[in-house]
Amino acid sequence: MTDEGSLRPASPADLDAIWAIERDVFAADAWTREMLREELTGPHRHYLVAVDSEQEVVGYAGLLVVGGDGDVQTIAVTPSARGRRLGRRLMDALLEEAARRGARQVFLEVRADNPIARNLYATLGFQEIGVRPRYYQPDGVDAVVMTKDLR
Repeated sequence: MTDEGSLRPASPADLDAIWAIERDVFAADAWTREMLREELTGPHRHYLVAVDSEQEVVGYAGLLVVGGDGDVQTIAVTPSARGRRLGRRLMDALLEEAARRGARQVFLEVRADNPIARNLYATLGFQEIGVRPRYYQPDGVDAVVMTKDLR
């Protein structure tokens, strides 16, 4: 294993670690523990975790695929693990899984005030297609809707 970490499928046993990252990274926008539990165990979903050399969870990402559409549900990397390309690796793995499951396109929403994430998605081939005004609550921040064609 490298110091960049490795990816593996997430399991319900990872819920505590994922929820801790969720609260730390997303603060007021964080999903509840129950929402995350449902995501980890729900149908049509694929969740991954990034782990460091001690097997501690330092990031996670989730995908929903129904029919020909995929949706990146969430992605987060701890501040201490950023700069190691884990976000890109998680996204690459989600896109590969979406294609494997037959998705023709993948969508995501990203905070309009998050230029680092928006740039990452653009470099992965996502195009901005719209805005959801005041999508992120309670802050009232717009979401930029992006899509990538997998065909």
